[in-house]
Amino acid sequence: MEEAKQLFRKLKIHTLLDLALIVPHSYNDTTLSTQLHLGKVNTLEATVIESSVYAGKLRVTFHLKLNGRRLSSTFFRVTPYHHKLFEVGSEHVIQGKLEEYKGYLQMSQPKSIKTIGKVTPKYKTVLKESEIRALIEAYVSEQNLFNEGLDSKEVATLLRLHFPKSIEEVYVEGAIKPEFVGVLKFVEAYNHLKKLRGKRADFPAMEALTGSIEPFVEGLPFTLTPEQQSVIAQIQKDVSSTKKAAKRMVVGDVGSGKTMVILASVMMALPHKSILMAPTSLLALQLYEEACKHLPSHVKIALVMQGNNQGDYTTADFIVGTHALLYKEELPKAALVMVDEQHRFGTKQRASLEFLVSKGEKKPHFIQFSATPIPRTQAMMQSELLDVSLITTTPFEREVLTQTIGKPEFPELLGHIKEEIAQNHQVLIIYPLVEESSEVPYQSLEESRGFWEKKFDNVFLTHGKDKHKEEVLLEFREKGDILLATTVVEVGISLPRLTLIVIVGAERLGLATLHQLRGRVGRNGLKSWCYLYSNFKPSARLTQFCTTTNGFDIAKLDLKFRESGDILDGTIQSGQKFKWLDMAEDEAVVQSAKGRLKSKV
Repeated sequence: MEEAKQLFRKLKIHTLLDLALIVPHSYNDTTLSTQLHLGKVNTLEATVIESSVYAGKLRVTFHLKLNGRRLSSTFFRVTPYHHKLFEVGSEHVIQGKLEEYKGYLQMSQPKSIKTIGKVTPKYKTVLKESEIRALIEAYVSEQNLFNEGLDSKEVATLLRLHFPKSIEEVYVEGAIKPEFVGVLKFVEAYNHLKKLRGKRADFPAMEALTGSIEPFVEGLPFTLTPEQQSVIAQIQKDVSSTKKAAKRMVVGDVGSGKTMVILASVMMALPHKSILMAPTSLLALQLYEEACKHLPSHVKIALVMQGNNQGDYTTADFIVGTHALLYKEELPKAALVMVDEQHRFGTKQRASLEFLVSKGEKKPHFIQFSATPIPRTQAMMQSELLDVSLITTTPFEREVLTQTIGKPEFPELLGHIKEEIAQNHQVLIIYPLVEESSEVPYQSLEESRGFWEKKFDNVFLTHGKDKHKEEVLLEFREKGDILLATTVVEVGISLPRLTLIVIVGAERLGLATLHQLRGRVGRNGLKSWCYLYSNFKPSARLTQFCTTTNGFDIAKLDLKFRESGDILDGTIQSGQKFKWLDMAEDEAVVQSAKGRLKSKV
């Protein structure tokens, strides 16, 4: 048993289904061939009729029992054993790749095999063949697979893959049967969901939150979208009991109005306190401004950031802050903790905020928000760890035209930039690098700034290493015409007058990043443009991006083009790779696996 545990560790696997999903990469089949298959491995009964040595090589001619034809073979590294084995008159079952040359049958270095009629699986793992085979024979049994919750078809498929009676049971035209692949997809999804479910830990809540959201909703100058209302209702249900502290992730597309969901949650928490942690000072400030604008006047709001505190956080009902919150001595106990753009924080930072405001075993209700859409398959999987809500629609129709351009269109682009600035609109130009590099076939931020500053007034510049980037962005929002930047402006900043964005070297960026950048324009319903500038011919990836506006569809495209099953695994970006499951296409499979898991509870 201890030895088996060590082998499991070597294979980096944790469950029986992990083991069952290590499918043989090929099979050694010693079933006698019933006809000759040229170019393939054949297993044939044969008698040696001639044997000679030429230039150190052994040449053997066989007579085939199957059809009486002659077959010649050559052996290169010859030992006395070969001479003895292939004496004239000796009978064999030979196996090797069969070729025909000028009408003569040939088989180079055939094996003389002792056991016939057996199909042996071959595995590619860090273990020896004998070790992996022993593990599979010991653990992958009908009873064990049934105990894991699989049905009879899935059990039969896995047993056939590991213990086939004939090669035809498993392969059709040299590949695993399509119906077997369908089963492997399901088992892979089911196994992963089961593991995630095992990781979920629930705790009692500090308080039941039943505050009314009506005063807030009635005071809004617009109506909440049906999706916003539905997510708010889900949160109300989550937080209304002390039995279990809520754990929910709200994923909204760019501009889907997550802020209103955050503010409604603050109202539910009253008269208790709530805290929101944002990844940058700029986002914290923006959320603070929105809260002051839309929450009823009796709600006390405080802002906590390095070098800029507003209001008294010790007495406030709602505290907005950056990670500076983690270093406050007297952080009040909050019944509701929210984290915006949660993937920008480490797991430890999120946990320490929760810990700071917990009371012993009792935890605050916890809601994380993200504007990085994920494929629906991924959301379905994540919901085994925590509850997931998706906001896929935006409060107003955004009119953003996306197109790919290159050098020939540059004069036209300049004309368009002038037109937008003349209408008191703003322009954002994203460069791939801050400084010159021979690796990248585009100008950098520093190289190109002279060109823009010569042609235009009010040109601002910022990048990731710029210590003053937040002040630059705030100043640009008020006074600027053109902002030159790197992808630092990707998430969250609201620039209401921005109507044109140019992304230089767009082919170098992931689709999710392009979508976030495109989300900076057209925030207030103004007609806007997103130009993808490239020195190369537009790829299928960029062409499809131009016509896809929904972030959840973009996430699916991104998966399709990355050809990887990177999925979230509790911490946000650990790469779980799936061998059979296609995260872009197999939504129905994941749904079915979830259904099975639910019925087993």
